[in-house]
Amino acid sequence: MMLGRMPRKPLLVGLMLVLALSSAVAAMTTTFPTLFGARIIGAVAHGAFWAMIGTLGAQIVPARHVGVATSIIFGGVSTASVLGVPLAGMIGHLDGWRTAFGVIAALSFLTAAAIMFSVPRVPAAAPVGRQALAAIARDPAFLRIYGATACAITAHFAAFTYIEPLLSDGLRMQPNVLYALLLAFGAAGLLGNVMTGFLVDRYLKPLVMGSLALMALCLSGIGLIGANASVVVVGILLVGWGIGVAAVFVGFQTWILRTAGDAALPASAIYVAIFNAAIGAGALLGSVVISFTELAGLMVVAAFALVGSLVPVVFLSAPTVATAAGE
Repeated sequence: MMLGRMPRKPLLVGLMLVLALSSAVAAMTTTFPTLFGARIIGAVAHGAFWAMIGTLGAQIVPARHVGVATSIIFGGVSTASVLGVPLAGMIGHLDGWRTAFGVIAALSFLTAAAIMFSVPRVPAAAPVGRQALAAIARDPAFLRIYGATACAITAHFAAFTYIEPLLSDGLRMQPNVLYALLLAFGAAGLLGNVMTGFLVDRYLKPLVMGSLALMALCLSGIGLIGANASVVVVGILLVGWGIGVAAVFVGFQTWILRTAGDAALPASAIYVAIFNAAIGAGALLGSVVISFTELAGLMVVAAFALVGSLVPVVFLSAPTVATAAGE
C-alpha cells in the first residue's frame, strides 16, 4: 500500500485537489479521450480518499468512540446522497454538464481547504504491503464480513437503482409524490446515521443484524404491496429501508476498523473496493433479474439476498473496543 506511507492530512488534501483538477479538466475539455481520462483519474482519487477517510476517525478519536466517528463520517455520505445527485442533475439540466463538473471542482477545492484548516495532523501508520493484504484476505473473520458486505450492498443497489421506475410505473405514484418519497428515503438515511451513532459502539452486532433484517422486511413489503398502494405505507417502508441501509453502512465499516486494529488501512481499502464493486454489480444484476421478472419481483429477490447476508454475521463474534485500540 504505497499511500499508507504518507501522513494522512496532506494525503487527503492532495487527493481532493486531484479530484478538483480532474473535474475542472472534464468541464473544459472538448475531446472524449481527455474527458474519459479525467474521469478515471477523479474516480481513483475519490476511491483512495474514501479508503483513507474511513480510517481517519479511528486514528483521531479514542477506540471507544470509533463507531460514533464512523457514523459522523458516513453522515456526510448520506447527506451527499440526498443532496449531491439531485443538485448535480438540476445544474446539468439548467446549465449543462460542464457547469456541473465546474461546481464539483469548486466544491472539491473548498473541501481540500477545509481539511487543511480543520483536520489535525495524523502520522502515517506502519507501512503495509502485499503480506498485510494477503493476511487480511485469508482471515475467516474478514472473509465473512466482506462476504456479508458484498451481498448486502449488491442487494441494496440492485433494488435502489430501480426504485424510481417501480414507484412511478409499478406503484403508480404521481411525480410530486414520488420525489417526496425519495426525499423521505434520503432523510431517513440521515436519521439512521444519527441513531446509529448512539448505538454502534455498544450494540454493533445486534445493530447490523437488526438493520439487515429491517431492510429485508421493507424491501419485501415494497415488492409485495401491489399497485395503488397507500402513500403512507410506501413511505413507511422507504423510511425503514433508508434507516436500515445507513446503519449497515456504518456498522460494516466500524466492524472492519475494530477487527483490523493496526491493519485498519489495508482492511478498509479492501472494504471500499468491495463496496464500490458491489454498487456496479447491484445495478448490473438488477437488470438481469428484471429480465426474468417484474420490478416488484426484483425487490423480493433483493430482500432474500439481504437475508442471506445475515448468515455470515450470525457466525461472527462482535469485535471488541480493545481490538480496535490495538491492545
